[in-house]
Amino acid sequence: MGEDWLDDPDAEAWARHVVDELVPMVQGSAVTISLVPTGDTDVKFAVELGVSIMLDKPIVLIVSPGMRIPAKLAQVADEIVEVGDLLSQAGARQVRAAVARVIGGK
Repeated sequence: MGEDWLDDPDAEAWARHVVDELVPMVQGSAVTISLVPTGDTDVKFAVELGVSIMLDKPIVLIVSPGMRIPAKLAQVADEIVEVGDLLSQAGARQVRAAVARVIGGK
């Protein structure tokens, strides 16, 4: 357990994936749209959010109605959209409208 995490082959592979795949995907996108997870810390969400911040991408956060998010997370979001059902036409319209506002403002 005292081993440096970077010496772990799985951790090294994951870091390589982030640099080789995630970073270019975020670089190539106009906006980051993220579903804010509930419960325990979601490492995938945290890394994607961090890359989006570092690349200065507009960030649209999708949250469940009434969901409370940390104040610092709210500060980095360009838009926070409460959506009850993402699969509904109304939910899709809400997300599209938020993206249009964010992209139109940049």
